[in-house]
Amino acid sequence: MDNSPVAAASLDPTYAVAKGETITAWIVSDLMGRDFPGIAAPAEDRVNYRFINGFVDVGDLPCRKAFWAEMVGRAIEPENDWPAAHLNLPGSNRRVEFTGFWHVPTHIRRWLKGTFRTEAPRRLHLRLRTCGGVRIWVNGVEQVRFEPFRRNVESTSDVTLDLRSGDNELLLHTEDLAERDTIWFFELELLDEAPLTVVLPVPLDGDEVSRLAALVRDVRPSRDVFVGSALELVFDAPPEVDLPVLVEVVSHGHDRAVLARVAATLGAAETRLAIPDTLGIPDGYHGVRLTIGSGAGTVTRVIDAAFLSRLSPAPTAGIIAERKQAALDFSAAHGAERIGRALAMVAAGSADRATIDRLIAVTLRSIDRREDCSDFVMVPLLWLVRAYGERLDPEIVEKIRTSVLGYRYWVDEPGNDVMWFWSENHVLCFHVSQLLGGEFLPDAVFEASGRSGREQAALASARLHRWFDSVEAHGLAEWNSAAYYPIDFIGLLALEHWAEPELAGRARRQLDLIFEMIALHTLVGVPAGSQGRAYDKELRAGPLTELAPFAAVAFGEGWLNGGVASLPMFCCSDYVPPAHLSRLARLETGRAIEARYAQGLDAGKLVLFKNAAAQLSTVVDHKTGRKGHQQHVIDIRLAGHPMARLWVNHPGEDDPWGSQRPSYWAGSGILPRVAQHRDLALMVFDTQDHRNGWTHAYLGRDGLDDMLIEGNWLIVRSGAGFAALHATNGLTMVTKGATAGRELRSDGPFCGWIGAIGCGDDSDFERFRERILSTVVTFDSDRRVLSVTPPDRSALQLSYDGAFSLDGEPLALEHTQPQPEITFDSAGLADPADRLFYSMSGPCR
Repeated sequence: MDNSPVAAASLDPTYAVAKGETITAWIVSDLMGRDFPGIAAPAEDRVNYRFINGFVDVGDLPCRKAFWAEMVGRAIEPENDWPAAHLNLPGSNRRVEFTGFWHVPTHIRRWLKGTFRTEAPRRLHLRLRTCGGVRIWVNGVEQVRFEPFRRNVESTSDVTLDLRSGDNELLLHTEDLAERDTIWFFELELLDEAPLTVVLPVPLDGDEVSRLAALVRDVRPSRDVFVGSALELVFDAPPEVDLPVLVEVVSHGHDRAVLARVAATLGAAETRLAIPDTLGIPDGYHGVRLTIGSGAGTVTRVIDAAFLSRLSPAPTAGIIAERKQAALDFSAAHGAERIGRALAMVAAGSADRATIDRLIAVTLRSIDRREDCSDFVMVPLLWLVRAYGERLDPEIVEKIRTSVLGYRYWVDEPGNDVMWFWSENHVLCFHVSQLLGGEFLPDAVFEASGRSGREQAALASARLHRWFDSVEAHGLAEWNSAAYYPIDFIGLLALEHWAEPELAGRARRQLDLIFEMIALHTLVGVPAGSQGRAYDKELRAGPLTELAPFAAVAFGEGWLNGGVASLPMFCCSDYVPPAHLSRLARLETGRAIEARYAQGLDAGKLVLFKNAAAQLSTVVDHKTGRKGHQQHVIDIRLAGHPMARLWVNHPGEDDPWGSQRPSYWAGSGILPRVAQHRDLALMVFDTQDHRNGWTHAYLGRDGLDDMLIEGNWLIVRSGAGFAALHATNGLTMVTKGATAGRELRSDGPFCGWIGAIGCGDDSDFERFRERILSTVVTFDSDRRVLSVTPPDRSALQLSYDGAFSLDGEPLALEHTQPQPEITFDSAGLADPADRLFYSMSGPCR
């Protein structure tokens, strides 16, 4: 959409919308929401213990069935006198989007107003896409009613609007039933050849509206991470007058706690806004909610920013028992506001009963409301009451007992909630909750099932063995996930500590395997690597993920933070990861390794190459050419800075701060063909069937000591770690907007990308650069074949159809077992002919 106002007879701000563009200029009401549970009933048990990433058809929950029965086609009186909450202005998102997360079934809706201007009567042809339902009134007459109400599934309808000459007042109502993570949007695409003039009836002129649109579209943090400093925001262009800005820093945790709320002013002619009151907020990768302007001229934006108290890893104790105690004390003092902190406090002997009781009360409310993700807090709550019940007030213990008996533990028990029972991590945590709850109260009757605790425990045990049968055979669909490994730990640590020997042994072996995978993909205390499920808030968080403290405790290097979903359970348990894993997490100088294995039912074939200062990780031959979900397919991590990270993907949406799955940075709109051999990875993209016909790379810019763009190559250094990226269609650095300085784009639907790493000192970096620039790269876009020939090395060739070869000899990833296998080790008996491409044989100084 052209963001520049079009000349008009009036001073109203107007926008020209061309064919294929969407109408995104609206006045928006406040969110209206109310609980909408429906009638409690058992759900169909579709869990087959074969876990995948992506859409899972779970059937329609009772709340959805009730919503259809009550909401579709009902009479809705148009409302025009609601107060404007904010403006939605043209920007990076083609949609008008209100996506969010609601823990219980909630009827959500908003009103929107706009004006369409035409010189003569006109029939307007639009393509309406939505998740939810939409009605549109034109000049007081309802003309569109489209109410598919399919959960998180986009529906499309071509619609017409009859416009009279002059200004036409539009009123739009959008609504849906929110069931946990809820994609809620509408998109109105113009199908006509003739453009449409859209007017915003606000007391601002066109220039003012354009400036507001630019401010909200382009705003970004000034740094990748604020280390012991306050938040600073950057805008590309200044306002002409002082503008009020409300800044709220919000935790991404379950509680969505507001960590800072500051009223500031962006001065006229200023492009930077410092927020001193954010100095000292807890470490974390947090949301930043911005409200810019006032009255009818208010716009909103949600971005993210990272806050870290120290750049280098904190010194850790020499033995793991001491590291566990230190982490437990840290969690007790600085943990997030959830039950894990209460467990840490009680275990550490805290006398702060008020805080402990408050955390327990919040947890019980979540359980009693059967909020989504309440299974994640039920397990540590049961650990707390079983291990330390005598330290709690009897009244508190009785409340816990009541909540445990009243909970719904599986889909075969009646319910009208939106708890998610179907994913790998939730299945585990529900079964563990049922087991521990049943053992805690063996003779009591559980209300939802009507079973005794003993019966509940026996059923949970059988279900857990099915879960282990699956993950032991196929591995984890959510491999390397910084978001979901800590959730897996909730269930596995509880089983290892509380379950009978057979289940405890299976849990212990799975814990060993997960910690081995973490060790392989950890560099200088930061777990990274390709991931089965990734979010922006983990990819750009570095040492601030909930997984990072596990690496610090297990391997003796890293950062602690406020994540307490499962860390206090680790610290309270007797479980200790195998001692040899520290040598994989912290390679000695001069050593380089490659590991290969597979994870998940869909056989995510994983390759990891690392030295002491750089690591390259991919998932190869994974769903090539299909729509992606949250798979993070290539990842480069360098040792010089905790935020020194690069990756390549095909954007799944338009908004750099969006939250779709896949999003702009997390996952891929269309998955590429990927292959890796040692320190060199190749990717071939074919995005011709996607609206975004380009690919891009993310740069953790603050962590890079050197950055060179030469020809089609990006060459970077962070400390002793080096990396290079090549795009066959060329590289263009984005210099403005939300991703300025941190995004490299390569235009065209057919593109080959290359990733390589090395390490050493300054002279080694110059040699690395020379080798990179001497590499011969060819790409046949018609055949979709990428060939890479480094100096003095054989050619690697990758075809989109899957053929991968070295010097003409096929290379096949035959390692389909879940257990990692070291396939190259420079410290072992490596074949002298098996030379690395860019990593030197000397130490990473």
